[in-house]
Amino acid sequence: MLSFNREITLAAIGFTAALATPFAAHALPSTATGRISVAQVMEMIEKADSSPIARQTLVAYVAGVGETAGVIVDTIGNGARSCKKSFSLDTGAVRAALEAGAPRQDSWSQTPATPLIVADMVKRAGCRTTD
Repeated sequence: MLSFNREITLAAIGFTAALATPFAAHALPSTATGRISVAQVMEMIEKADSSPIARQTLVAYVAGVGETAGVIVDTIGNGARSCKKSFSLDTGAVRAALEAGAPRQDSWSQTPATPLIVADMVKRAGCRTTD
């Protein structure tokens, strides 16, 4: 009888753990070089309305990309780089940047998302490099 109860308990724990497994555990894999792929970001965008974990992951990623890009431009700026307006980033801009930068969905799993998003931010802010 003890063995039966233990098996039921272990099954219940396994089932509960499966229900509590976060979105990231089921997310698409990164690119072959370990970078966040267009497919991963698009998956987060698609699931953000129905999954709080996907939404939190997306917000953290977008905020991190935007803040880091801004800091880099500010740090190396010092007269070498100018932007007409400040950086802006939201889900719509991310989706548009990824769709424009990687129009073929069959390449999304191996296309890094961050460079496409940063390039779009820089372009929309009107940044230019001066000599």
